[in-house]
Amino acid sequence: MKTNQKLSGMKWSALISVVTATLMAFAVLPAWAEEGISEPDVLVVEAQKAFQDFVADPNMGWFRDNLKNAKGILIIPQLIKAGFIFGGTGGSGALVERDGKTGEWSYPAFYTMGSVTFGLQIGAAADQVMLMVMTQKGVDRLLTSSFKLGGDISVAAGPVGAGMGGKGVTADVIAFSRSKGLFGGLTIEGAVIATRDKWNSEYYGKTASPRDILILRNVSNKQANNLLAAVKEATE
Repeated sequence: MKTNQKLSGMKWSALISVVTATLMAFAVLPAWAEEGISEPDVLVVEAQKAFQDFVADPNMGWFRDNLKNAKGILIIPQLIKAGFIFGGTGGSGALVERDGKTGEWSYPAFYTMGSVTFGLQIGAAADQVMLMVMTQKGVDRLLTSSFKLGGDISVAAGPVGAGMGGKGVTADVIAFSRSKGLFGGLTIEGAVIATRDKWNSEYYGKTASPRDILILRNVSNKQANNLLAAVKEATE
């Protein structure tokens, strides 16, 4: 029996948590992140840069054209992939969600994404990742403490390349990545996404759940205004 078949659900989740924490320890943040600026603040700035990189990329035409149809966007500026036989992926992201009535985008809520893989793999890489949330089911799952892509909700790779039509691409979440390093491409089916509750509380100065941030919108932080302006400009 294969190793991953022997792991129980609890052991699997714990293993993902360990690998995610280990991979994130290798993430390189800007030098000014060590100057008393919080990790959530750094991530929001990096999320804005990553989003603008995607919008400017000529290979991301489908992504740009369909932003107006997305209910939410989870921006992961740096998803670390590493491994030697046993490996995985891990990173943190900021989610903004569109109000269905007003079209206004929410302030960001913070999440982690991690997965464990088995098999022959050597090397390391860092990806910029965008997860476009396309359905209400996807939105609802993001309000829970954790869920699995490809299990609790469907996920599909987004069309990449000049002239890609993308007709028939349907899923709760559509994933895009810009890869650098020794690994080719990104597979996130089976990855676990979980809320970063401490980061949410730190960023907004009080206890704030994803529902408070994304639905009720009873918290704010002006440091995220540039990110929201970039998303608004791209979707309009």
